[in-house]
Amino acid sequence: MWDGPHGEWGSRKYLLASLDQSLNRMGLDYVDIFYSHRFDPDTPLEETMGALDTAVRSGRALYVGISSYGPEKTREAAAILRGLGTPCVIHQPSYSMLNRWVEEGLLDVLGDEGIGMIPFSPLAQGLLSTKYLDGMSSNSRAAENDSFSRDLLSESNIERVRSLNKIATRRDQSLAQMAISWVLRDPRVTTALVGASRWSQVEELLAAPHRTEFSVEELAEIDDYAIDGSLNLWATSSNNT
Repeated sequence: MWDGPHGEWGSRKYLLASLDQSLNRMGLDYVDIFYSHRFDPDTPLEETMGALDTAVRSGRALYVGISSYGPEKTREAAAILRGLGTPCVIHQPSYSMLNRWVEEGLLDVLGDEGIGMIPFSPLAQGLLSTKYLDGMSSNSRAAENDSFSRDLLSESNIERVRSLNKIATRRDQSLAQMAISWVLRDPRVTTALVGASRWSQVEELLAAPHRTEFSVEELAEIDDYAIDGSLNLWATSSNNT
């Protein structure tokens, strides 16, 4: 938003001023949902959640959620919001077959609190698609965007993704479809947030919610290929406890 004190993270000033600026840019009176996108270790959680409550009570948002908070802070945030009368309805963390940090407590907290989960990057920045099976193409995200960790494209990692693609083929799915189906198999996951540059990609992924059943053998085989320290480079920050 701006440099200097209260210019980012989770202060009341930042959240509400950012919301007002966004509403002005969009020409809207309110948004359906307003997120605190990351836990701020330097701002009391009560202040951050109080700002979300104010957004709803002032009519600038209908619902509130959080993103990328770890299990402990998610439970604390949910309790504060519940006490204010503005419940937390959704959590938006990163989650994919290759990025399992939410399984280390967060999913259980969301289930206990009745909070839905809408994971982002379920395709692991495109790694869980066929675009990297033969290396990095010139029009890929890895080639065009510095936010993509090219360390993920080691030959050993690509070989693991090729193995996952073989499982998808046996299921009569594309790798991207299987990746979305896998995320949606857990009833605590409400939906999945995907990015697409072409309508054909949207059409491909629309079939995924209809194939969320996996055999025990399939899940075990996916884990064998997908769970590896060299791949899990999306681990949550230690600040998001």
